[in-house]
Amino acid sequence: MHIVFLLEFMLKYILGPIRYDPSILTLANSPTRSLPSSNSMTIVSNDPSWWPFINASLIGSYFVVATSVGIMYDWVLTLGQEVELIWRQRWSLMTFLYLSVRYGGIGYVVMCILFSVPTISMTDVVSLIIYNTSNWMGENTSAMLGVIMIARLHAMYQRSRKVLIFIVVIFLAIRIAGVVILAILTMQISGVEYILSGTYQCMIDYAGDFIFLNSITSMLDTVWEVLTLCLAAWIAVKHFRELRQHSTSGIIGDCFTVLMKTHVSYFASFLAVSCFQYSLFSSTFSTDMYSLDTQIYIGLSQILQMVRMFVLGPRLILGVREYHAKLVANSDTASAMTSIVFEERVHVSTSSSV
Repeated sequence: MHIVFLLEFMLKYILGPIRYDPSILTLANSPTRSLPSSNSMTIVSNDPSWWPFINASLIGSYFVVATSVGIMYDWVLTLGQEVELIWRQRWSLMTFLYLSVRYGGIGYVVMCILFSVPTISMTDVVSLIIYNTSNWMGENTSAMLGVIMIARLHAMYQRSRKVLIFIVVIFLAIRIAGVVILAILTMQISGVEYILSGTYQCMIDYAGDFIFLNSITSMLDTVWEVLTLCLAAWIAVKHFRELRQHSTSGIIGDCFTVLMKTHVSYFASFLAVSCFQYSLFSSTFSTDMYSLDTQIYIGLSQILQMVRMFVLGPRLILGVREYHAKLVANSDTASAMTSIVFEERVHVSTSSSV
């Protein structure tokens, strides 16, 4: 027998890189109810005490749908660039990563809609499968974004083997820990289907120490993002200083500017999501999880979270390739940018001053 408490709900709802569960709402302000076991039949209730829960669930589904529409709209806007800069170019690892993140994100938001919208009827088994699949898709997306970051840093550090080994070791340690934790959580969850006043809800319940495990995942992700930003900022500042000392700029300096702009915007979105998540534990928001202000706050966090992964993530590659395409159109020296845009087996051509 398990009760969904307020703190556990807040963690389940938004904590972690992609572990979002809009159907789970706290029962702290409702009459105490125990969640039945996963073998129980569908629970049907028209009890008015569930109405705050239903309203909050509906508000959460609105944000999920709005976010999904935004991601699809961004895909339509960048489709022309994608065809020109991705599909028509020589295929490489970065091509595969771009397409996986971009179209995996579209598949993810579709599953979010199916899972979140309370007017869509699904059994507890189907809901649990979708929930687990979305969690593993989120973990895979985080890993692919990490590989993109490694490739960028490797190019920025002029293919330094020491730097590559350093960041790969840390990346593997964090990702392996994340996979192990997610596997443990997957084995510990169960789902129960509710029909509440004509709406369909699937309550996800964790049997283990969800709070502790998920907080570890969140801290590890923060360590990785801060590390990659610091490494990128340090080498960019170093190069800009060297270029200034030699009174030169050129494509290498411009390339570092492009890389840092996309990296900083990506990290800024991560920082905003983290601030939203941890601020939710303040007394102002934890007083009433059913309030409109709290639901809007959670919804904004969800929007930022998905935009970071499925909009800004693909742009880490698309933005650099767009810059390279403009360089090709305006200069015959664009071949020096080849390694920066992640084309394999070509060395960056730089002067001794860089």
